[in-house]
Amino acid sequence: MKTACPVAKAETARPDAEAAFATFIRRLVQDAATLRAIDSGEVDAIIDPVSGRAILLPEAREALCRGAAPTNQMLATLPREEYQRLLAGLEPVTLAFGDVLHEPGEMIRHIYFPNEGLLVSLLTLVENSMALEIGLVGSEGMVGLPVAQGIGTSSVRAVAQGTGTALRMESSHFREALETCPALQRALHRYTHALIAQIAQTAACNHFHQVEARLARWLLTASDRLQSDLLRFTHEGLADLLGVRRVGITVAASALQQQRLIQYSRGNITILDREGLKASACECYQKIKDIFDRA
Repeated sequence: MKTACPVAKAETARPDAEAAFATFIRRLVQDAATLRAIDSGEVDAIIDPVSGRAILLPEAREALCRGAAPTNQMLATLPREEYQRLLAGLEPVTLAFGDVLHEPGEMIRHIYFPNEGLLVSLLTLVENSMALEIGLVGSEGMVGLPVAQGIGTSSVRAVAQGTGTALRMESSHFREALETCPALQRALHRYTHALIAQIAQTAACNHFHQVEARLARWLLTASDRLQSDLLRFTHEGLADLLGVRRVGITVAASALQQQRLIQYSRGNITILDREGLKASACECYQKIKDIFDRA
């Protein structure tokens, strides 16, 4: 998805507000080049500088409602007939860094299918304060998987890692749709197997492997999910996700940068040598990747 920078904070939540929203955007966007890009359809969303959200423009929302091919890989594998049946219950939403989708012990009210460019961390909590990432969801999967197994509450905290879009569906509607979508059932079975394997491998990785190898593994996995070599994560944020001290991430990142495998500056991390980074990562990266590729 292409985005244009930034305008003042705005949201649209109802179809009857789309026209007013379009007028609002054109009034605030002063740059002629950006207006031309919007008019030509080159821009699908704008970035709200206040919240950091990516806000879909009306044309992009309309295209989604007309059944444009989804960028979520799970939905993209469905036969067109099944996807069309799901469309009535799907709505596009924008998420910002730190948005919490589910909390442990709380009812799962919505299912989320991340689009390309969005990552969601699945975190397990210790003593209600410390959190450790046990799973990472991108456009290959969905958030709210317990609902597919008939479980209404979440056992993890699901948090957006960055700004992006997703397709959201009410859990009750998802349960009903699942009964009439055999292809979705099969996709969920495969994804469930892959996600459980990822969680198990991540648990072993966190216990047995050194920080540098774990960081390389995480960067490669995030890059695969985002389909980009540019990642926007701070050392502090990575330390929280990997359950290590910030200084440990700083040392590990410095070592990877000295080997010219990555380059980082002010929260921007660029993978320079993917094959070299794979060599520095622990075996867990390839094991997890192979499982998802087969799924």
